[in-house]
Amino acid sequence: MVIFKNVTKIYGKDIVGLQDINLHIKPKEFVSIVGQSGAGKSTLVKLLIAEERPTRGRIIVGGWDITNIKRNRIPVLRRQIGVVFQDFKLLSRKTVFENVAFAAEVCGESRRKIKETVPQALKIVGLGGKEDRYPRQLSGGERQRVVIARALIHRPKLLIADEPTGNLDSINTQEIIDLLLRINNFGTTVILVTHNREAVNSLHKRVVVLSEGKIVSDKTKGRYII
Repeated sequence: MVIFKNVTKIYGKDIVGLQDINLHIKPKEFVSIVGQSGAGKSTLVKLLIAEERPTRGRIIVGGWDITNIKRNRIPVLRRQIGVVFQDFKLLSRKTVFENVAFAAEVCGESRRKIKETVPQALKIVGLGGKEDRYPRQLSGGERQRVVIARALIHRPKLLIADEPTGNLDSINTQEIIDLLLRINNFGTTVILVTHNREAVNSLHKRVVVLSEGKIVSDKTKGRYII
């Protein structure tokens, strides 16, 4: 599903984002990428969604070598990857339904298809019946569920959750982690990028630890102990 082969990313002349990264994430895996601020987590995400390109090495996503992806192919790539960020990036003047539908509209989905897929996505994240509410009427956990529903609208094979619990309390954090696990059980590969030690250690899944741009640990049932 995801392969990094000897990937190095250098910003400017000498700022190292990642150094000699070799990483293989198989289809349907749930992997936590952890590390302190500045460890290289954000750089890894940017490379995965082709926001940045590697200085050296190769990156393969779903069998597609995206190392030197052409700019006009990036939207095609991103339709195959669902991304959830810490800041919700919801449109305040649009309803829950409209926020999720917007992701499909910009890709040219038909109105009929949108009416079919949006309720399905909202049901998966536990927001059925709240289609007509606005973001301001939702809790932080509910707003993050809308973001996850929006990320699922294209039924991606890969979901990247980048600090999805950073703005949530412990109860909502656990609910979002449980939701990501459920999505993984449906067959979606999940990459959780976080510095939340408790959330990672509750999963008993694979943990990859980054430090100063390098992988310092990669364990099948790991713990975040740094």
